[in-house]
Amino acid sequence: MKLNIVKTGIAFGFAILTGSISSQAQERREHDQKPPSIEQLMKDLDANEDGKLSLAEVKGPLKDDFTKIDLNKDGFLTIEELEKAPKPKRGRKEK
Repeated sequence: MKLNIVKTGIAFGFAILTGSISSQAQERREHDQKPPSIEQLMKDLDANEDGKLSLAEVKGPLKDDFTKIDLNKDGFLTIEELEKAPKPKRGRKEK
């Protein structure tokens, strides 16, 4: 009986340790990821493949700053406008 309790305790401790290490590794991978290139953004987001991004096609910080990045105010983001856009500040995500 006592042996089963000890085994259960050891197994529980091992499970917690493993989960903690896995969580830290995931956070490290997310932090080390580089932002996508402008070409990759265009490929991923340009749903109609017209070579420019509309407000409906973008998301996240790009959508939030759309009007700032759209220098000619035509309602689309081009590769040239994205190249001139200020780089977003990357920091740790708060949970």
